[in-house]
Formats: sequence, structure tokens, C-alpha cells
Amino acid sequence: MEGLIKGLIDVALGGGGRDGENEDRDERSRSSWAQVVSGEQDNDDRTHGHNPPNQWRRQEESQQEHDGWEVSGSRPSSRPHKAEYGGYEKDEGGDHHGYSQSEWSRKEQDNENNDGWETVGRKPQRRPHKVRMDHWQGYKRSPSEQEYSDEVETGTSIEPSEEELADLSQACNRLWQLDLNRLEPGKDYQIDCGEGKKVYQKQDMAEGSLFYSLSEDIFRRPTFSRFCSLLDNYNPNAGCKEVVTSEEKQEQSAFIEEISRTAPIKYLHKYLFLKGIVSENYQDFKRMMTKLWFDLYGRGGTSSSSSAFEHVFVGEIKQQGEQEVTGFHNWIQFYLEEAKGRVDYQGYILPRRRGETPDSETQLLTIQFEWNGVLKSVSSTFIGVSPEFEIALYTLCFFVGGEDNYVQLGPYSVNIKCYRFGDKIGSVFPIAEC
Repeated sequence: MEGLIKGLIDVALGGGGRDGENEDRDERSRSSWAQVVSGEQDNDDRTHGHNPPNQWRRQEESQQEHDGWEVSGSRPSSRPHKAEYGGYEKDEGGDHHGYSQSEWSRKEQDNENNDGWETVGRKPQRRPHKVRMDHWQGYKRSPSEQEYSDEVETGTSIEPSEEELADLSQACNRLWQLDLNRLEPGKDYQIDCGEGKKVYQKQDMAEGSLFYSLSEDIFRRPTFSRFCSLLDNYNPNAGCKEVVTSEEKQEQSAFIEEISRTAPIKYLHKYLFLKGIVSENYQDFKRMMTKLWFDLYGRGGTSSSSSAFEHVFVGEIKQQGEQEVTGFHNWIQFYLEEAKGRVDYQGYILPRRRGETPDSETQLLTIQFEWNGVLKSVSSTFIGVSPEFEIALYTLCFFVGGEDNYVQLGPYSVNIKCYRFGDKIGSVFPIAEC
């Protein structure tokens, strides 16, 4: 009788051997995970398909060294089976489909804590920011249907001085001064740099996103919105042949036309003309700019798989060997991808000099992040600058400068690293000289 009573009590209380197994399984499912990461990530931008010089393997930061550190507690990279790059998908007809909001909601619901248990070390969830883009499709229309901004009025001359013509650094600094569309930190946007780290350290040093907020009005600015409309035109898988539609070509021309009405591009044209590099004819200059930035070339062994614009501003993911992110040096692309949950910001790279710690006012950052689960161990990017400024700066350094271009941009001492791919831009990006 006593045994029978005990058995009934066990059943009532949910005891027994099977429940013990369930409890062990529950504990295993609730336990936090960690992964030990060690070694050096050589995550440089390379011109694939050629035999690049050794310095290509030391791009962006010479401090990528392995001191035998092991970092525990970092989160393993999640490699999605199907990545929806740029927030869009293309069907066989070339149409673009917006990122599914319901899918995002389901993912967030799936990540909610289970039965009151919280995943240890999980970063705060990112929620999509609102980006007004209902008018972007209009940029694919014919030239006769396009509406452009009025010619910019700077209030000052945009004629290059003799000093600027003789000194690339002064010319680049003039571009910085002419960037009337550059955003103001704290007013137009807010960032949280998180904690610093060495390049070889793989643990996540950022509790949340890099971008805390960005004014919605920014995407109503013509050069910003036209720039954004281009970002979904590419498949970032390096070695994947691009198919450019007539509508996308119109978008490219419309973007060049829009930025050509701004002070930085007008200054660039005058500078290159006075140097004897381009024609005085502005229409010829705009056609040259379109070809320079958007004409396709081979990268990763496949023809017509890349362009200067795609590599520098959109980013690419190398598929041969271990996956790695190359290019991707634009803050607008970073903001949009982070807002969609595709980018995981993991902290800034510690500067070589003490006392140079970046803060919310900084407009030149060297950072580490994952894009679609693939690591970019070190990447330098401007924050808040306009698309026309970056296009003008990089084009100027390509035509007038060399591989290393040490220039002053406002308060920042910068090396604009420029790699050539024949007569094309292979890669170009800033490195903070601090």
C-alpha cells in the first residue's frame, strides 16, 4: 500500500525517470553557449582573379597580427541558408521585392524568451527603422520623366586654387568644406560606438547597434535617396555575374546627374579639367563618371561580376575558401542593413594612439561587424558624409593620387587607400591615421 501511494504521488508531482531526462534536456536547451575563437582574420579587400602584390594582403590595417590570444564567450557566426541581400530579392524577371515585414515579426517572436528563460549574452533586438522609399522606383523611369534638383548655390567660388592644384591634401580638404549635405552628429543622427577591440579579437564588444537614430528627412535629400535606390541592384556574392537592366542603367545615370549638380562634383570636374585629365564638356565628364563607377568587370574569376560602386559602397562576400566580406565602406549601406538586422556591429577597432577614442561625434570610424553572418574583421568608413562627397573624394584620389594618399579632411588625418584594377577602381577606402 505504501508503495502504491508513493507511486501515485510521483505521478501527481510529475516525477519519474522520464521526467528526469526531460529536465536534463530542458537544462541543455536553456544553457548559454560560447565559442573559443583564436587566430587572425585576414579580411582585406582584394582584386580577385589577378596576382595582387603582397600589400593587398595587408589592406586597411597593418596591425592585423596574431599574438596567440584566445577569446571565449564570443557568439558563433550564423550563416543563413538563404541571404536576402540588400533587403530585396530579385525574381527571374529582375523585379525587386521588399523585405517581408511579417517575416521580420515572426523572427522576433521566435527569439522571445521561452517560459521566462532569457538567453544569456543576447544583444538587444534590433527593430527596423522607417525609411521612406516609395518614390525610389521613379528613378528607374526614362530621362524625360526625371526631376532633378536645382544647381547648387555655394555662396563661394568652387574654382580650385593654385595651392590646391599643387597639393592633393588641400584639394581633398576643400571637398570636405564643400560637402554641404554632410550630416551633423547629435542633430541628424546618433551613434553608439560601444567598446573597442583589437582586430584579432572576435568577441562582440557592442551591446547594441552602431546607429541609435537617424532623421527620416535624410532620405528625402535627392542625392541620398538616389544613392539608396542603387543599393538593391546587386548580388553581393563575389563571382556572381551581374545582370543590369535598362531601368537600373537609368538609375545610375540619374544618380550621376543628381550629384553633378552639387558643389563637390563641380569642384572635381574643374580640378580634373585644369589638370588636363577630363574634357571641359560637362556631359562628357558625367558619362566618364558613370563608366568609372558602374561599368562591370571581372572579380573572383567571373566576368561582369563586380563594379567600383558595388565593391566600395555595397560590399561583396567572397565565396572561394572561407567566406569573407570585402569592400562595404559606406555608412548609408551600413545603416540600412543594420536596420534590417543583416549587419551585426561588434565594436570599433582601438586606435594606435591613446587619447583618440571615438565617440558619438566621430565621423571617421574603424569598425568590426558581421554581414549576413560573415565577418568583416576591420573596415574603415566615414559617418554622415554625403554620397557626392565620397564619389568626388575617391575619384580625385584615383586620377591624381597613388595607392596611399595622406590627406587632411577637416579634423581628420586620413590615408585614402586606392587600388587600381587596370583603368578601373578596384577598391578605395579611408584609413584613420591616428
